[in-house]
Amino acid sequence: MPKNKLKHFAENVTFSNFLQPEIDDVINDFYLKGKWNSNFFKNNNPIVLELGCGKGEYTVSLARKHPNKNFIGIDRKGARMWRGAKTTVDEDLRNIAFLRTQIELTGKCFGKNEVNEIWLTFPDPQPKKKKASKRLTSPPFLEIYHQFLIPGSIIHLKTDNAGLFIYTLKIIEEYKHELIFQTKDLYNSGYEGDVMEIQTYYEKKFLKEGQKINYLQFRLNDIIHEA
Repeated sequence: MPKNKLKHFAENVTFSNFLQPEIDDVINDFYLKGKWNSNFFKNNNPIVLELGCGKGEYTVSLARKHPNKNFIGIDRKGARMWRGAKTTVDEDLRNIAFLRTQIELTGKCFGKNEVNEIWLTFPDPQPKKKKASKRLTSPPFLEIYHQFLIPGSIIHLKTDNAGLFIYTLKIIEEYKHELIFQTKDLYNSGYEGDVMEIQTYYEKKFLKEGQKINYLQFRLNDIIHEA
């Protein structure tokens, strides 16, 4: 294992905002489930998740812009997450946490109506059909999100992958979720908001290569929330 990775893993343990529970501690319900506001952030501000956060570029940028919200970046690759966690500590940003765990287990980490918003920024498109259930906008994952999302919450998807974008639109239509906005060319869409102002390292690379960025917003339908 590269020395930098080992260094980052060791430093992650020292960050007060970096949580990496053992899988058994998550499967049996993480101790902060339903208590993130009261026991971690010590406020009642809305909670926003970035799932598959990587280096945490969106998590950190959103937290800087919205100090009245709490942001949690979730991923399973600790060496990547180190960058976001270190920036957070260096800048003394108190409205950020990083949780190292599998996204499949987020239903064990957050309680009912605990989360206000989800960002999916350039997730793995899982292009092979047999791995469709691993896409973060697949029905199994949406069923997980509904366990902790407040009804009416927005889910954002930003991706360079046209296949994942089209797949998600089909899921939204098939399951009668509410499509709020969609575009196949974000930076020529005239849209305004955070999604226009924050770009990840790879997104900048994609844009330089002439790739278009797909973006959509949707809400889960009430039937799922009542299930």
